[in-house]
Amino acid sequence: MTEGAGGIKPDDPRVEMAQARTGMAGYRTQLALDRTMLAWIRTTLTMAGFGFGLVGFFRSVNEHNTTPATLRLQWGATFFGFGLIVLAILAMVLAGFSQWRNLRRLSRGESPEITHWPLSITVAMLFALLGLAGLFLLFLT
Repeated sequence: MTEGAGGIKPDDPRVEMAQARTGMAGYRTQLALDRTMLAWIRTTLTMAGFGFGLVGFFRSVNEHNTTPATLRLQWGATFFGFGLIVLAILAMVLAGFSQWRNLRRLSRGESPEITHWPLSITVAMLFALLGLAGLFLLFLT
């Protein structure tokens, strides 16, 4: 009988066990990708919910008290809340696209793609810019 790679014979029981482990590794990777997607869903729902809460709360403040200071606060908080909603929608779309792309690669037997600029860093930087813009509107305008 001829030997395969590494001197292992094709009828060696370790070959079947290695193939089963490889299949399970793909399954575990898919489950990990699904857990990551669920985390993004929770994160984006929280961001959007907080954004809607800010907009609603500060609109009601504006109805009861219309001083220049409350109008500026209402404008800055509404801008920040609206930005959170937009950022949540953008992050959800990007997370869905990333999930779809990685699951397609996994189904073809390829490794999921690891990017140099991950979605988490992108959302964190956009969130920081949104926070700076909100602070600017609150205190410098």
